[in-house]
Amino acid sequence: MTDAGGAIALRTEALSKSFGGVHAVDDATTEFFEGKINGLIGPNGSGKTTFFNCVTGMIQPDSGRVYYRDREITRWQPHKVARTGLGRTFQLCRVFPRLTVLDNLLVAVHPAHPLAYLGRPRELALVERARGILGRVGLEHLETAEARDISYGQQKLLELAAALMADPEMVMLDEPAGGVNPALIERIAALVAELNAEGTTFLVVEHNMEFIMNLCHHVVVFDRGRPIAAGTADQVQQDPKVLEAYLGV
Repeated sequence: MTDAGGAIALRTEALSKSFGGVHAVDDATTEFFEGKINGLIGPNGSGKTTFFNCVTGMIQPDSGRVYYRDREITRWQPHKVARTGLGRTFQLCRVFPRLTVLDNLLVAVHPAHPLAYLGRPRELALVERARGILGRVGLEHLETAEARDISYGQQKLLELAAALMADPEMVMLDEPAGGVNPALIERIAALVAELNAEGTTFLVVEHNMEFIMNLCHHVVVFDRGRPIAAGTADQVQQDPKVLEAYLGV
């Protein structure tokens, strides 16, 4: 794949976050491109999820800035970030286990106070939209099942479906293939590719290198909280700094 180039969807300037003496994200300046599938990789503990959390307001960075489509969103609350069109999933799947699959999608459109939605009359248009998204991810047959009763891979798909309910322009996926069987990994990859072809921008953190290298147009590599390389999948795989970070060579 060629490097992405073009308009920048998300960028950070000197973003930093420490926990005690550990610099989880350390002066990270990055760029991720509009209309592309961007990847973020790195060894365990390299700061990828902390970076995601700083960008989306789950935790507050110590310093630096975050820009989404040239609008500064540094230290915004998560629900406010979501309203800009920037959605996300989590490394450890976050669904409402005792709600049905359909209700997980319906509460997702009320991110500030999601459970306040329960018990209200359902809007037909919203229900139909949720059913359409469930069909898109292949979960329509599980509409009435409680989320705790479906497989972990299906919960990953449900979490992505919930993110899509807000009609985001960019989706950040934190390890979408983690703990998922190969058949569902293929489904997730195909779905990401289809959504991207329709205009959705993605930023994917993943340890499954085959998933990243086959899917992403642009890849950024983190090590010890800092970006050490960026480019196409082929370029970063051949970068000496990346080989040293992963293999110690």
